Amino acid sequence: MHNPRVLLAVALAFVSAATMADDGWVRRILSSGATTASTYLTSRDDKQVAAIREEASGFVASNGEIRGPFLEAKLQQLRSEHPELQASDLELATTILVGEQ
Repeated sequence: MHNPRVLLAVALAFVSAATMADDGWVRRILSSGATTASTYLTSRDDKQVAAIREEASGFVASNGEIRGPFLEAKLQQLRSEHPELQASDLELATTILVGEQ
């Protein structure tokens, strides 16, 4: 595989500095990259939230029998961030479903 940073450096080497400075080429490239990264992260977060909610639904519907990896990770995260929680996994999954995180 090619390293994207190396490819970018090579591409920049072939573009004249005057061209980049005159028309804001670098600024547009950086702006485009930041927008793409932001969209990717938002999309990925939305997908994870959807997966957690889907697994929480199955967990609640099966009375705790069906456990998925996304829900497990979320439950571990909640317990580590809030050690004072005394709720069961089923109660936490129900709370995730109703959106009262």
